Amino acid sequence: MYTMSLEDLPQDCFEQILSLTSPGDACRSSLVSSSIRAMADKDSLWGMFLPSDYSAILSRLVTPIPYSSNKDLFIRLCRPNLIDCGKKMFSIEKSTGKKCYMLSARDLSITWACNPLYWSWKHSSESRFAEVAELRTIWWLEICGTMNSQLLSPKTVYSAHLVIKLANRAYGLDSLPSEVSLEVCNYKSQGTVYLSANRKATEVDERVRPIRVLEERLRERTDGWMEIELGSFYNDGCYYNKDVKMSLKEVKGAHLKGGLIVEGIEIRPKN
Repeated sequence: MYTMSLEDLPQDCFEQILSLTSPGDACRSSLVSSSIRAMADKDSLWGMFLPSDYSAILSRLVTPIPYSSNKDLFIRLCRPNLIDCGKKMFSIEKSTGKKCYMLSARDLSITWACNPLYWSWKHSSESRFAEVAELRTIWWLEICGTMNSQLLSPKTVYSAHLVIKLANRAYGLDSLPSEVSLEVCNYKSQGTVYLSANRKATEVDERVRPIRVLEERLRERTDGWMEIELGSFYNDGCYYNKDVKMSLKEVKGAHLKGGLIVEGIEIRPKN
């Protein structure tokens, strides 16, 4: 009985099969043999794995990326790149090709951030952005960000994360829980969280999904910062070209708080 191997398939047929998988699967298949590697490395295949609007994204880069092929471009876009005059960071997820964004503190709406009595703007060697915001002292804490859903990958569950640090002088941030939320159209995810590395978040009330309790605290990131999830949503056709609104606020307590350092809000596919 004749058995057909993958190498016997026409190249266009094998390319079509790989295009229905993922970048990770394409890389793994290239280990099978040199002939399959040649098919898995084809420029037309990796063009399918790139975001459909990659040309527009390249035009927004602060520093142009030199690349020799679509696969080379894909690999380079997996690393965070500054866009929009340095106010945002863009990358793609290596295993799936899904788009990821990070809004810098300058791209957020931070109440009274323009008043040097309450907030200061400074360079941080640990940040990829030119500036981060540090809370001097305030009682009304409110940080908001907006991202259009059209810029994100479709049919993907996304989560938003506030990326922060706590200065050694931090105070008053965990006296009361801060409210976190993510809203798009008629969907809203709400919850509360203590801005402390030693306190757990409380419940998150999510319409469309059941109420659940987040057993998490401020999480350490591999880049030396910490993050807290603001909410998540499924980016399907219902939310096409709609604003995704994300926020953290603590405005109920009259006590002063300070020492919060804000790098930005990251929006990425939820694992």
